[in-house]
Amino acid sequence: MIMSTNSPADSAYSPVQEAGRIFSILCGQAERLCLPSEVAANKNPVSFNSEHDQIYFPIPFKETETLAALKGVEGALAAALANLRYGSDQPRDVKVNLERATAFGCQAYMAKVAGLSKLDPEVKKKLKDTDLLAAQSNGYRRMSANLYKTKNPNEFFHIHGSLEASTTLNMIGLEGHRPDLTDYEEVIKVIESHVQKYTAAELEEMNKERRQAGVTALKYEDFIQTPHGKVNTQEPWFKVDRIGGELTPTPFPTSNNGSKKILEGVKVLELCRIIAGPTVTRILGEYGADVLKITSPHLSDVPFFQVDGNMGKHAADLDLKTEEGRRQFEELLADADVLVDGYRPGALEKLGYGPQALAALGEKRGKGYVYVNENCFGYEGEWAGRPGWQQIADCVTGVAWAQGEFMGLSHPVVPPFPISDYGTGCMGAITALTGLYNRAKFGGSYHGKASLMHYDLLLFAVGKYSDAVQQQMRANQPPEFFKLRHCDSVDRISSTVLKIMRARFPHLYLPASRAGADALTETWHSKAYGADIEVVRPICEIDGVENKFTRASRPNGMDHPSWKDFETKEEDYQKA
Repeated sequence: MIMSTNSPADSAYSPVQEAGRIFSILCGQAERLCLPSEVAANKNPVSFNSEHDQIYFPIPFKETETLAALKGVEGALAAALANLRYGSDQPRDVKVNLERATAFGCQAYMAKVAGLSKLDPEVKKKLKDTDLLAAQSNGYRRMSANLYKTKNPNEFFHIHGSLEASTTLNMIGLEGHRPDLTDYEEVIKVIESHVQKYTAAELEEMNKERRQAGVTALKYEDFIQTPHGKVNTQEPWFKVDRIGGELTPTPFPTSNNGSKKILEGVKVLELCRIIAGPTVTRILGEYGADVLKITSPHLSDVPFFQVDGNMGKHAADLDLKTEEGRRQFEELLADADVLVDGYRPGALEKLGYGPQALAALGEKRGKGYVYVNENCFGYEGEWAGRPGWQQIADCVTGVAWAQGEFMGLSHPVVPPFPISDYGTGCMGAITALTGLYNRAKFGGSYHGKASLMHYDLLLFAVGKYSDAVQQQMRANQPPEFFKLRHCDSVDRISSTVLKIMRARFPHLYLPASRAGADALTETWHSKAYGADIEVVRPICEIDGVENKFTRASRPNGMDHPSWKDFETKEEDYQKA
């Protein structure tokens, strides 16, 4: 959806005001975005605040402002759900702090276990090794997911070995494992020299044959001229469809403990990996849902992302390709309210657990489901079935080229931090909350859809910072920022920017023990990790609604695949 926007005057640019403006844009699209009418009707009690009113991310897009606006929509939905559940019609104040929204956008890099962050090599000793194919822990294999030059001048392609690596490396003529190759610069030199044997068009065909997640880095003006871009710029940024037949409204579960959590007793099955999908369910867990993450013991996942991403959840292993795994999963499914699917498009449909299958099951049991899909390329157009990740979306939509141009470079650079993952996670949570609201008020089953590509298109729609604001932002960056290259890894880019932000904005990084009530993070003791963990706090503050975690995170596969276990007393605790 292409929009023409006007930002506040450059000399008085206010991220707080801009967050409010973007929030108003979203509310103005409420019908198109399938939001309940109560969200737009009660938008006035939603407010945005900041003690500093600064631009934090060295990115030409209004990331903090857009995340805050999406959190405003999430909070307005939570308030509407609270009124529906507790029988009130009074508007509830919703407060969104921009520093918290900033932390939300890079929370994997703010999380810690035993005082160690994602970038500390020693942290591996504290994690469960779920990187089964060494696609993350091995530097050479890790760089199979990176942006490189192609055979043609000024043309770049992001190969992506995902969590397996060998297929992509073999595709460009390299061995899957090179234990002799450990130097960062040498790894880049070797892999890029092989990518440069091919044009982007050739790599696209090779990727398609092998069903790999890679993409040509396009400029926005070129992306929107592709058939896929033309279709999807006309699509809403997220949406919720009613599916299945007629079903009566589903009442909320009875709560006898006086809780004011809007999703108390709601059961959520998560089938996701990495960041965007787990963020959807992390948010639902904040509002009180019982979230059970189901992973296969045979599929890889990034170990550190579980420290933050599994907050508030139980996590169990099931192999849905076995008879016993399917039997146990279907027992869980019989009592579930929400299923969040973050796998390749069509993967769960092939197993018999797609949205239409659940809608039919909902009719049989007399209670609807809310099914949420999160993917890379959206749900319409020729690329809708392609696999992808955050960097893929950022490259195909033009975000990476815009980042490089912002840095004064003549090539694309993947932005620091997986911000589009978190934005997409918030949009997915919005669709889940909308589905639950509609199910309770109108009945039926619902299908929510959010994608990484559409989050990026939202960034373009609300507009980049003006040239004058961008010039001032560049003037505030140290020389090391401008030394980053197209071929630098996500972690190299993010660690460089994280160091810069810590120096410029120390108030963002005060530990919870020192920051007090204004802390952006909170500390828990996790029995599963055997250590204290520090994670980003819930963002929205809603009058009369409890929005907080009830349990610390744990690695994948640590719990039984059971809803009954949520009834037992949680042994993890939050530190004072």
